[in-house]
Amino acid sequence: MENYLNSEGNIKLYLKKDIPEGAIANIVINHGFAEHLNRYDYVVKKLNAAKIGVYRYDLRGHGRSKGIKGHIDSFMEFANDADRVVDLAKEEYPNLPLFMLGHSMGGFITCLYGIKYPNKLNGQIFSGAAVRRLPQVEGIKGDIFNLINIFLPKMKIKNQLSKDICSVAEVVEDYENDTLVLKEATLNFYIQFLVKGTNWIGKNLGNYNYPCLIIHGEKDRIVPMETAMFLYNNIPSIDKEIKIYDNLYHEILNEKEKDKVLLDIINWLYSKVN
Repeated sequence: MENYLNSEGNIKLYLKKDIPEGAIANIVINHGFAEHLNRYDYVVKKLNAAKIGVYRYDLRGHGRSKGIKGHIDSFMEFANDADRVVDLAKEEYPNLPLFMLGHSMGGFITCLYGIKYPNKLNGQIFSGAAVRRLPQVEGIKGDIFNLINIFLPKMKIKNQLSKDICSVAEVVEDYENDTLVLKEATLNFYIQFLVKGTNWIGKNLGNYNYPCLIIHGEKDRIVPMETAMFLYNNIPSIDKEIKIYDNLYHEILNEKEKDKVLLDIINWLYSKVN
C-alpha cells in the first residue's frame, strides 16, 4: 500500500506499507543517501515471508517525497521524519513489536533516532551505518565545507559513490541508471549529515540504549568497517551484537551473500520477539 505522510515543514513523505497476514512484528526501514525505498523490494519480500511487516519511505529530499531534491535544512529533520513513521506504525499495529533498520545514511538516521527517541522501539539494526565523519570529510576539509556553507548552502555537489556501493556489477549498473537515485545534493545536505550530524552523534552516543544488531561489510570503501566497531564500543547498550561480513562491500543487503545477511537479521528479530 502506497501513500504520503505529512511531516514537519509540510513535507510529504512517500510511504509504502507491506504487512503480511499473521505478522509477528513490524520494522521501519531508513534507506541510504541518494537511494529510495524501491531498492529494498527484495529485503521486504524476505522479511514478509518471515511474517515481519515493513514500513518504508523515501527520505526527505529523496525519491518521490516532496520538497527540494537533495536538500535538507537540518539533520534532525531526518530523526523527526522517522518518528512520524514510527508513530503511524504504532497507531496502526499497537500490539506488535516495532523495530528499525537503517542502511548507511539510514543507519546515521537510525542512530539519531535511537538517541533522541528512547523507549519507542524494541530494537534497531545498523547496516553499514555512517555514524561518524567519513574519510572524504575528515579534518580540515570538513571545516572548509562548513565555511563555504555559510555563503553557498545550496551549492550542488555530485554523488560519486556508485562504483563502490556493491561488488555485484548489475547492482552498480542499476543504481547508475536509476532515475530516482539522486545525482547530486546541496552543500548544506552534506554538512548537516557528514559534519554537524556526526558531531552530534559523537557527543550524545552515551545516551544510546536500544538492543541493537550492527552489521557491516569488511571491504566497505564508503563507510569503513572501523565505524561499526566505533559504534559497538561506544554505545552503553547491554544487549548489542556486531557481525562483520568478510569480502562484502557497502551494500551488504545487495551482495551475492545477501540471503545469509537477511537470515541473520531475521534470526535476530525473532530472538527479540520471542
